[in-house]
Amino acid sequence: MAKVLTTKEENYSQWYNDIVNKADMAENSSVRGCMVIKPYGYAIWENMQHILDGMFKKTGHSNAYFPLFIPKSFFSKEASHVDGFAKECAVVTHYRLKNSPDGKGVIVDETAKLEEELIVRPTSETIIWNTYKNWIQSYRDLPLLINQWANVVRWEMRTRLFLRTAEFLWQEGHTAHATKEEAIEETQKMINVYSDFAENFLGIPVIIGTKSDSERFAGAIDTYCIEALMQDGKALQAGTSHFLGQNFAKAFDVKFTSKEGQLEYVWATSWGVSTRLIGALIMAHSDNNGLVLPPKIAPIQVVIVPIYKTDEEQIRVVNKGKELKEQLEKIGLTVKLDDRDTHKPGWKFAEYELKGIPVRIAIGPRDIENKTIEIARRDTLEKISISSENISDYVLNLLDEIQKNIFNKAKLFREKSTHRIDSYDEFKVAIENGGFFEAHWDGTAETEAKIKEETKATIRCIPLNTSNEEGFCMVTGKPSKKRVIFARAY
Repeated sequence: MAKVLTTKEENYSQWYNDIVNKADMAENSSVRGCMVIKPYGYAIWENMQHILDGMFKKTGHSNAYFPLFIPKSFFSKEASHVDGFAKECAVVTHYRLKNSPDGKGVIVDETAKLEEELIVRPTSETIIWNTYKNWIQSYRDLPLLINQWANVVRWEMRTRLFLRTAEFLWQEGHTAHATKEEAIEETQKMINVYSDFAENFLGIPVIIGTKSDSERFAGAIDTYCIEALMQDGKALQAGTSHFLGQNFAKAFDVKFTSKEGQLEYVWATSWGVSTRLIGALIMAHSDNNGLVLPPKIAPIQVVIVPIYKTDEEQIRVVNKGKELKEQLEKIGLTVKLDDRDTHKPGWKFAEYELKGIPVRIAIGPRDIENKTIEIARRDTLEKISISSENISDYVLNLLDEIQKNIFNKAKLFREKSTHRIDSYDEFKVAIENGGFFEAHWDGTAETEAKIKEETKATIRCIPLNTSNEEGFCMVTGKPSKKRVIFARAY
């Protein structure tokens, strides 16, 4: 297989698009701004779903499903929510088509206009809280811990596969609680679940923090987030968890009778991650040869490529490959034996390098005779010939080592790309090279807007796991109690 990728150094954006397309992950649809997720890309999403779903259920959540269509009037009930999503909404106004008079197409039947327009789900708070009103009457009904796996539509003008599309896949949790303290605890618990998933499965180091008032979710009291740094120095918001207070409960009149017999509004949270995590995987780890996938999320962890010249050798080598595949599958690994005779081994090596399969095993007649196996690891591109004895233990340990190495490499990159800065003039120069910038901010929306307008950088988060540090805003010189993280972002 000839080299098919633009390099990161040459054109980072094109490099990203090349990987998505050439690794058979996704492609643009004929529907503007939408994507077709191909089997290999969807297999990655399925693995994410499977792992996260298990994590959600361990924390007491159950899955449900709510309608794709939301009555327009529901959005008007929570003012900041409708303001936040108004420009992104796709709206259904009619429900029937009819043939045009000339027979060359279809037209909207004006007599079939909906009595109330329907919003195509951009997020589900309103439809869910309208439903929760019927589910919650007493403190005995709480907490209500629901998650749904769904698609959403946000009418984006500028799109990029996985990172920002008009329709994308995600999960959204929506919970109801008897007290403010329980709801805040839930919000923080779920952002920690996301952090655990990002770091220990995706191999992406993240910073946990809260959003500034200007950046928080429309309708939330507080938004918690995990922020990751991509290899081009831009930040990517990898997950959010929102403390909604009683805003949606009051908007939809969701009350419960407390243990003391008082009628009170419930407290709410919502939280979600989406298929943009696949974009994060690509940009955090991949190289100029293609995808680099952490073993815990890779659809195929090991690929076996037989090497032979004669028909007799083919039979021997393929049979040995089948034995090895069965042996590795017994210890829980996902293994592919590529015994196609339509492609040369070199073509296969390049294909699996491009697709980011963590471990590649090549086996030929000489390996059978010498009782050896050649193993190549995708993260470092290193090859080694080892004894075929105890191969299961070796591969298992190697996959663990690869998982750790991928994370450590990304973490080291973030550390080298994180800078403490106090001068706004220095910041305006340094931001051009990308990275995370720890700087003091006076806490005002005006200063935040000025920085965004002049540098295109935003406050990614106010970190939770750092101590307070007295200082002065890099822009205004006003007092500040803590540094925040600035970056340009996707």
